[in-house]
Amino acid sequence: MLVVAGVLVAQEMRTSAHQARFFADLARKATFTLGTGPSPSIHFPQSAPYDDRLGYAQLPEFLQKLKARDFEITQQARISPTMALIVDDGYFAPYAEKTQAGLRVLDRRSQPLFQQCSPQRVFERFDEIAPVLVDSLLFIENRELLSPDQPQRNPAVEWDRLANAVLVKAENSLSGGARTPGGSTLATQIEKYRHSSEGRTSTIQDKLRQMVSASLRAYQQGEDTSAVRRQIVLAYMNTMPLSAKAGFGEVHGLGDGLWVWYGQDFREVNRLLKTVTEPEGTISEQAQLFKQALSLLISQRRPSYYFDADEAELDQLTNSHLRLLGSAGIVSPALRDAALQAPLGRRAHKVPAEAVSFVTQKAANAVRTHLTGLLGGSRLYDLDRLDLGVASTLDAPVQAAVTQLLRDLREPASAKAAGLAAKQLLDRGDPAKVVYSFTLYERGADANLLRVQTDNFDQPLNINEGTKLDLGSTAKLRTLVTYLDIVDKLHQRLALLEPKELRALSVDRQDVLTRWAADYLAASPDKSLAKMLDAALERPYSANHAEGFMTGGGLHHFDNFKPEDNGRTMSVRDGLRNSVNLVFIRLMRDIVHHYMFLTPGSSAKLLQDADDPRRADYLARFADHEGQVFMRRFLVKYQGKSGVQAEDELLGSLRPTATRLAAIYRTIAPEASLEQFSAFVTEHLPDGLDPTEPRLAKLYAQFAPTQMSLADRGYLANVHPLELWLVGYLRQHPGASQTQVMQASVAERQAVYAWLFSTHRKQAQDKRILGLLEGEGFLEIHRQWAQMGYPFDTLVPSYATALGASADRPAALAEMMGILVNGGLRKPNTRITSLQFATATPYETRLQYKAGKAEQVLAPEVAQAALGAIRRVVEEGTAMRVKNAFLRPDGSSYPVGGKTGTGDQRFDTFGAGGKLLESRVVNRSATFVFNIDERFFGTIIAYVPGAQAAGYDFTSALPVQLLKVLAPQLTPLLVGGDAAAPAAPSVAACGGKG
Repeated sequence: MLVVAGVLVAQEMRTSAHQARFFADLARKATFTLGTGPSPSIHFPQSAPYDDRLGYAQLPEFLQKLKARDFEITQQARISPTMALIVDDGYFAPYAEKTQAGLRVLDRRSQPLFQQCSPQRVFERFDEIAPVLVDSLLFIENRELLSPDQPQRNPAVEWDRLANAVLVKAENSLSGGARTPGGSTLATQIEKYRHSSEGRTSTIQDKLRQMVSASLRAYQQGEDTSAVRRQIVLAYMNTMPLSAKAGFGEVHGLGDGLWVWYGQDFREVNRLLKTVTEPEGTISEQAQLFKQALSLLISQRRPSYYFDADEAELDQLTNSHLRLLGSAGIVSPALRDAALQAPLGRRAHKVPAEAVSFVTQKAANAVRTHLTGLLGGSRLYDLDRLDLGVASTLDAPVQAAVTQLLRDLREPASAKAAGLAAKQLLDRGDPAKVVYSFTLYERGADANLLRVQTDNFDQPLNINEGTKLDLGSTAKLRTLVTYLDIVDKLHQRLALLEPKELRALSVDRQDVLTRWAADYLAASPDKSLAKMLDAALERPYSANHAEGFMTGGGLHHFDNFKPEDNGRTMSVRDGLRNSVNLVFIRLMRDIVHHYMFLTPGSSAKLLQDADDPRRADYLARFADHEGQVFMRRFLVKYQGKSGVQAEDELLGSLRPTATRLAAIYRTIAPEASLEQFSAFVTEHLPDGLDPTEPRLAKLYAQFAPTQMSLADRGYLANVHPLELWLVGYLRQHPGASQTQVMQASVAERQAVYAWLFSTHRKQAQDKRILGLLEGEGFLEIHRQWAQMGYPFDTLVPSYATALGASADRPAALAEMMGILVNGGLRKPNTRITSLQFATATPYETRLQYKAGKAEQVLAPEVAQAALGAIRRVVEEGTAMRVKNAFLRPDGSSYPVGGKTGTGDQRFDTFGAGGKLLESRVVNRSATFVFNIDERFFGTIIAYVPGAQAAGYDFTSALPVQLLKVLAPQLTPLLVGGDAAAPAAPSVAACGGKG
């Protein structure tokens, strides 16, 4: 019986006949299908190198995050009970795994925008691999794998090597011997480095799991494994892990390994190794290439060790394998000997980055960056390696056409041909240095769909979303919308009152908007909101520039762009049409005052009654705020300096007198002795002015902190008292943080402004209280602007915010325009319609974007009134260039509306009396926020950064002209056809199984 059993076992070890039937039958039942909706049976894998890199292990976390961002699972894999049982028992799911995978982004017509395949360089078929590489690999790792005599052979087990490994392992466990030779086949090694924790075999259970999983995978196609075994070689060559290198990241497969570690083109290497020259020829080049490839095959078991170690160690190991291969006849003696003499020549420096045009990838990068945020990641490197397909809303042909045109405009000839070489355009300045950014959305049923997003800035920065820019008079549109929204709120509050009640309404005299609304409704027979908004747009304002405005903490004067507007009075509608600054400064003043004096009697009483207890609260807030502002300035000046350096800085701009020096030293060194005080004063006084000892003693006593307030010491020293206090504090607490300084100076900040609390200082108090009330008014304005998509946390509390002083982003302006064209609804903007994870795997999950409920942030009548006003900007005002630029097939024009803005950002330095000492140009921008047919909307911006902007004088006429030039590229979108433009480059999907 033992003999019979032994014969049967030997036969099974040779033929694998029973294993073939068992595993083939099991694998046939281990299936998966794609079903509608979330799957009740899906089993995601545990963390492992392959499953982490492709995102399979993180899918539960990804899906949870996407669900919170309005994505719904539409289809998901269902696994069979047999596959579920296999996975539940701890084995790896048997399916045809991918050699290559990576992020793929498609446009709205399923045209490719972006494709990342990892690994990047692979053999497509087994027959492509140079035979000498296959023979060498099998000799080292799995000699019997491709033996043709047993078609049912289980490639997961090579019994003689396994038995030898087990015996040596047992012997070493008893003797404490060295490393055990590996008994793994290529199939089990693939399972190990893909699916075992950290790509390692830690226990006997791990090894068994790898062998069973490899066996199941091998018999998926049936009992004959002949073809599968060649696929195993192919998969191993393409995916073996080869450590990581700076400039590239993780390295997988022979193709990427040859490029990353040796700088070799693997296609050329493979071609040369397929035709190794005979002895009489020269084989030096082939020999070095073969040695480099062989070193990669050898290093796979400990890649990080060998590639971090000195090259000589890997060279020595490779040479030993060369001798073995030569002795076994795998390579010719000539190839062996030449390879032994060849150096490895490992790449010493980081892998050079491939030349990538950021301009051509701007749209794809916008999708990738957005997707990184959706999935909760931080690195595009990780995102690009996920097995993920993305359907975007972008239109690739139009995107390519617009991108090409913007790039061409950097050439003077192209700019001239586009009509840009004219006054207020590019008659001055180098066209090559102008950055253009363009964004276009289409209004959808539930969301706004991004169709084009591009610029000609060949850097990763997204000008549209990643900048804070002075966009000039586009802020007038925000101001107008706030104004019309206030009119709507007043209409809601007052429209039902009788005329007698409206006339008797108590309104603060500075709240002119409420007074106007009450008077209008009392007199008008038509009390509809639409009629009232139209009347509000006709309210007149002076454009006179002679008036000074107390705002932003001081007296400011403003100018109009056109001097001829200075003496005019015009309606709000006409002020917007012609972008008249003083109309909107005065309108902003009325808006601020409306919020300041909204509650009848409250703020007015505070300013009129010197005994109102709330005044003290406001003044205390002012003192604290002002004190913090000064303290931050002084911290910049003194933080990080030693005590001596701080003293020198403090005294450097003063004319020293005994009184000033006494006030300074008794503040910065209050504990100093009379001797130390005397030495300080004497040292810093000019020669011949040494005071007597009695005089010094008197000064020492007179300026003691207990005898004189900090404010008085600062006044006599001619130094801000908080600056004095800070220098003294930093002497005692070097290295103190801003937070610590602010906490320690609470009392001093109040004490310095103690004079302000005196009731006979009412005028000074009113000035400061008004400043705080103005700030509170801007808080209300910011709340409304934020509802309209304004991207920043605060506004500059100045009327100049109506002219762009608070800055903006092109993307945020586009969002506001989207609210208007959607009738006051704030719909989400989207650039992704669907996601497809892990296609053709047991983890496949497809999601669709389902926009959440839109928020009504403006009354539809307000949106329509604003749209009507900005149509006049195009029909009669500052954007007339683009009138009739977009034509329907029947020759009629699509209506266009928008608002222009020019930003000339400068850093101004003023001297005494407000004299301008220096005006340094920071950047220049010109913007047009627009809509076409109240269906498409977006922004176009021209921007020159840095001091070079001083060489340009373009205005918002430049982006308007540019939109006109882009009309032929954009019109196909409007009519629903294909763009008459070069298509985006074709990108093939990643392929390969193994």
